[in-house]
Amino acid sequence: MNKYYKIACTVLFLIGVVVLTMLFIISSSHSAVMNPKGMIAEKQRDLIVVSTVLMLLVVVPVFLLAVAISWRYRASSKAKYMPDWDYNLVAELVWWGLPCVIVFILSVMVWTSSHSLDPFKPLDSSVKPIRIQVVALQWKWLFIYPEQGVASVNLVRFPEKTPINFEITADAPMNSFWIPQLGGQIYAMQGMTAKLHLIADEIGTYRGSSANLSGNGFAGMSFDAVSSTPDDFDVWVNSAKHSSKLGLTEYNALAKPSEYNQVETYSLTDTDLFNQIVMKYMMPQEK
Repeated sequence: MNKYYKIACTVLFLIGVVVLTMLFIISSSHSAVMNPKGMIAEKQRDLIVVSTVLMLLVVVPVFLLAVAISWRYRASSKAKYMPDWDYNLVAELVWWGLPCVIVFILSVMVWTSSHSLDPFKPLDSSVKPIRIQVVALQWKWLFIYPEQGVASVNLVRFPEKTPINFEITADAPMNSFWIPQLGGQIYAMQGMTAKLHLIADEIGTYRGSSANLSGNGFAGMSFDAVSSTPDDFDVWVNSAKHSSKLGLTEYNALAKPSEYNQVETYSLTDTDLFNQIVMKYMMPQEK
């Protein structure tokens, strides 16, 4: 078998493997990003898929032409020798025009999606949103519900089909808050408050994690994001109100570094706790 034919078959095989792998990832239920359970995550998934397909319109033909040209102009071929040929209008329009059109389309998509999927932008809904304050610690996540008067560690619960207004900060090294099946990540930083607006379209338990290396306990810094019915959420809130108390004194003990932390719930005694955590980096500390 001709060696050039073997090369062509190998390249085509690799292209096929790449395309099939991409299709498998997109359709796989084990890929959290590609298996969204919320409106924001669905739009982000669609943006990833459309962008990938548009870019493949350039990438795949380039690989195919690389094989075709190598085969057509191999040393043993009888291709016509044209030493003075250096320009073809149709060819120039194709290999410059098509990428330019794709880049323009991608630019419009990125511009519009950057505004429509702005994490600081509240979601339009007739349902009253739930407010949850998030604190990244070493190496655990603290969730504060100021309106319900409860808090939890490594567990965040919310009603389905209800907008979630996350307020995010850190009382430890900079981190990144991420629930892949509900939406993209956003950074948590000391002395700053970031916002993230998400929604879960159905009941379920979704994995949340730290998406930024933050030390020894990083690998175990994960949490469950539980979407439930409004009634089940109210039951959980009432149960949490009978848990241990959480005020500034208890928080200072909780904030000490620890690894492989268990889920805990608390009855909140200081509804201004989140603001105190943020402001501790905004003013001189008492000695």
